Amino acid sequence: MCKDCGCSITEHNHEDNNHDHSHHHIHTNPTLEDKKTVEVLTKILNANDKQAESNRKHFDSHGILAVNLMSSPGAGKTTLLEKTIETLNDELKIGVIEGDLETNKDAERIKAKGAPAYQITTGQACHLDAFMVHDGIHHLPLEDLDIVFIENVGNLVCPASYDIGAHLNVVLLSVPEGDDKPAKYPVMFKSADLLLITKVDLLPYFDFDVEKAIDETRKLNPKVDVITVSTKTKEGLDKWINYLKMKLSLRTA
Repeated sequence: MCKDCGCSITEHNHEDNNHDHSHHHIHTNPTLEDKKTVEVLTKILNANDKQAESNRKHFDSHGILAVNLMSSPGAGKTTLLEKTIETLNDELKIGVIEGDLETNKDAERIKAKGAPAYQITTGQACHLDAFMVHDGIHHLPLEDLDIVFIENVGNLVCPASYDIGAHLNVVLLSVPEGDDKPAKYPVMFKSADLLLITKVDLLPYFDFDVEKAIDETRKLNPKVDVITVSTKTKEGLDKWINYLKMKLSLRTA
């Protein structure tokens, strides 16, 4: 069950020898006052955290920086990845694990830019978890990669509650969404290492106060880094690229 929205319980059966994973989503309406529900949640989240740590060690053993991208649908995650791949070109090798409820459209967009990508379709689950990412890891050429992006399912609630084994959590907030989202969805913004305010080329057309959004986020998370960016005008893309290079160099130093 997503511990914030209570949408589902996700069970995992996996065999370490062949990485065969099956995910069962049991949709119900349990409450956290129910002892059995709490026990199930604890078991699921503990198992997820153990797998997440294993995922991180897997990335570490290959010298890879793993980045979890989270946002509402339409905030610009896939477009940002396309521009990042184009900008870095052959300087750094990028792989992507894509998460969506259905279709492989985002993975196809990434592949069209020349980067390896693996699509995870979650069915009705509104987030990726560590077991899903573990499956994706084994479909990427890790030995040839510097950065792996994990594009989480578009959702401002559940993805923040699940450690998937990334080194960085990057949250995108687009101008059309409004500057009130950090206050409305605090769990997501508390978990962010970096806040990317996207689509800033649209600021003249929306009532969005950049400083307010930053202030609200830093009330929740004083250490968060912030970059404003537009993939259309390329404003801030250089700062984003330099941020990634800096974080990668710290991991491989």
